[in-house]
Amino acid sequence: MNELDILLRGRKTDSISSASESATIREIATLLQKRPLSPFARSICVRMVDAGSSNDVEIEEGLMNSPQVDCERFGIHFVASPRHADVLLVSGPVTINMKLALEKTYAAMPYPKAVVAAGDGACSGGVLSDALGVYKSGRVDEVIPISVKVPGNPPTPYELVLGILKAGEMLSRQKD
Repeated sequence: MNELDILLRGRKTDSISSASESATIREIATLLQKRPLSPFARSICVRMVDAGSSNDVEIEEGLMNSPQVDCERFGIHFVASPRHADVLLVSGPVTINMKLALEKTYAAMPYPKAVVAAGDGACSGGVLSDALGVYKSGRVDEVIPISVKVPGNPPTPYELVLGILKAGEMLSRQKD
């Protein structure tokens, strides 16, 4: 998009400012100001695992890549392999069939690593905590350790971005 298109049509991405009306966007702006200036220190590679959700969180994760949110501008990149990931984003209550896959994905990640539990299902088991195919109560922390919880049914794309940025901040402290 060239400058003339921007002038005529305007930008499609939301502006991130500490003066925003949204508390989540203000918190994102604060975290971004604290980040190091080195271009290699700012990127966060994320691997997503659906441990048994109803796809509501996955829709919001897809919206993170939309032109309005554009998670790439925050240095958040989704990767296909857990071997390239810094952060594991887990959604949904853990089912019996996905428990082993979640453990193997976590084990394949290099150190330092962080886990973000996204949505009520991953954080507390949600409404499916007593369901037949759910492992224990469905909470992710019953299978692997969690670094950041992002509650909500589903959480907004900006809440997911904030959770990933908090996990990235924790990783930068672990590297030091």
